[in-house]
Amino acid sequence: MKPLIFSNIRRVGLGLIFVAGCNNSAPHAPAPVATTAPAAAIHWEKYSDDVFSRAKKQNKIVLLDLEAVWCHWCHVQDETTYQDPKVIELINAKYIAVKVDQDSRPDISNRYENYGWPATIVFNGNGGEIVKRSGYIPPGPMASMLEAIIDDPTPGPSVGAEQKIEFGRDSALTPPLRKELEKKLVDNYDAKNGGWGTIHKFVDWDAVEFCLMQAKAGDKDAEHRARQTLDGGLALIDPVWGGVYQYSVGGDWSQPHFEKLMQFQADMMRIYALAGAQLGEQKYFNAAQQIRGYIADFLTSPDGAFYVSQDADVIDGQHSDKYFAMDDAARRKLGIPRVDTHEYARETGWGIRGLLTYYRLTQNPADLTAAKRAATWALAARAIDGGGFRHGDKGAAGPYLGDTLSMGRAFLALYEATADRAWLKRAEQAADFIAAHFHAGADSKTSAGFLTAAVDPASAFKPTPQIDENVAAARFFNLLYHYTGRKSDHDGADEAMRYLSTPQIALSRSLWMAGLLIADEELRTEPLHVTVVGKKDDRAARALFEEALRAPTGYSRIEWWDQAQGPLANADVEYPPLPEAAAFVCTGNACSSPMSEPGKLAKKLGIHWEDAEK
Repeated sequence: MKPLIFSNIRRVGLGLIFVAGCNNSAPHAPAPVATTAPAAAIHWEKYSDDVFSRAKKQNKIVLLDLEAVWCHWCHVQDETTYQDPKVIELINAKYIAVKVDQDSRPDISNRYENYGWPATIVFNGNGGEIVKRSGYIPPGPMASMLEAIIDDPTPGPSVGAEQKIEFGRDSALTPPLRKELEKKLVDNYDAKNGGWGTIHKFVDWDAVEFCLMQAKAGDKDAEHRARQTLDGGLALIDPVWGGVYQYSVGGDWSQPHFEKLMQFQADMMRIYALAGAQLGEQKYFNAAQQIRGYIADFLTSPDGAFYVSQDADVIDGQHSDKYFAMDDAARRKLGIPRVDTHEYARETGWGIRGLLTYYRLTQNPADLTAAKRAATWALAARAIDGGGFRHGDKGAAGPYLGDTLSMGRAFLALYEATADRAWLKRAEQAADFIAAHFHAGADSKTSAGFLTAAVDPASAFKPTPQIDENVAAARFFNLLYHYTGRKSDHDGADEAMRYLSTPQIALSRSLWMAGLLIADEELRTEPLHVTVVGKKDDRAARALFEEALRAPTGYSRIEWWDQAQGPLANADVEYPPLPEAAAFVCTGNACSSPMSEPGKLAKKLGIHWEDAEK
């Protein structure tokens, strides 16, 4: 088909989180309003695997509107473009129109993650792509595009050939590649305003965590980048309800878009808590506390699961600047932005992990109770045979890697926080399910890593690996390996890193590459290893264990060994019998002397901050 001209807004989100399609015009301009009432409406369908065969049989074209429930510009496109009479006429005459909530279908959303929401993808009856468009498309350009495709349904310039990649055997970044990624991270830092990138402002939690790791090793520039970004990100926290907005436009932190996504809440709570612990900053703990309160009040279901998101708009398609400037009573008088109350295992796992980092550092028992309750819900409502998890209640597709991976990481965090071996067993089962169902393939030259979804021969969307999920998989398998000593866990970490360390993959982003650097660093180093030796009913042992949990690091192996329960899963250190409870801090080839006083352990671990409640 003939090329059409559209603005192509850059992607700045992570994995399934994108802001590109939600920022295609002046950020606070009134949404355009359709001036002519349509005579009919578009007949939207849910996606099904037979849509392409039907399109071929009926000589029609498939239009996929991939949207996000929380996305302002998705609402604008629904209220304007898809209400336009000409657009309606063209779609109903020649197209099968399919609307998909991207949060409900990770296999589809990961495939088109670079296109932002809304993403508009047009296919022929064979499932071949004709056009891929990023973000909001006004009525006139949409009608022109639809007509051009009808006249000439051959692939346009937005559809390129898939890049062929040959994967190597290495599971680590080469020194030159690592150096190049570190340089990109520094070069893309906004020294004036903080944060990475200069158009949208958001807290890249992986980049901040990597900077905190470097700061711990004495890098003052990295510490400055972490502090400046976290300070800027405080402006994205809702001062009334708590919770963090996704991003700000205009190159600074003062023009937020107001959607609140569960992954942002979980990881921002986690990273602010970690930063508060390592840097000794009460304001960062306060930020984590505000996010925690918002999750409890708005994104927690009655059965303990965590919801997906809260919308940016009170009225679909209309910006909410004035609304979010109001106090609680004034907001509630006008209504509360819609909460997406789907209960996905993936979001619940994210929430558990973030909540447990916060709990470790603040020691509030209610937070541990909430994490356990959410995990218990997931096991009862989303678990499937073999240790895996389904996405929703009755998903038509899947299973998806993200759900089992997220819950596996949650179980491992629960084991660390409780020393209850049942949670470690659950983490092992999740790892085994991932290895059995999501491995990319047997041909090591043409495949590597873990796929977004289990292969379904009936689906037109063949699953592919995705960077952020493989970063999470590498970190999960690696840390699990240190707890279990199982070769299969070590192999899982290597497999994910073999995908990530391929130069075409590693260098494919200008932003959001820090997670890869963290994964590589963790695979090359030992986690902080603390073991408390003592009976589970011994108050002195519990005091030591609770102190160990407060260690200011995101990469740790913390265990409590009660000899009456038998050896630990990975009994790689032989601890001596002692008359009283003691803690040991170990490295790869040495352990500290036994410490029976929590204060000495705190000093050894570098705990120099006061409890957030004091």
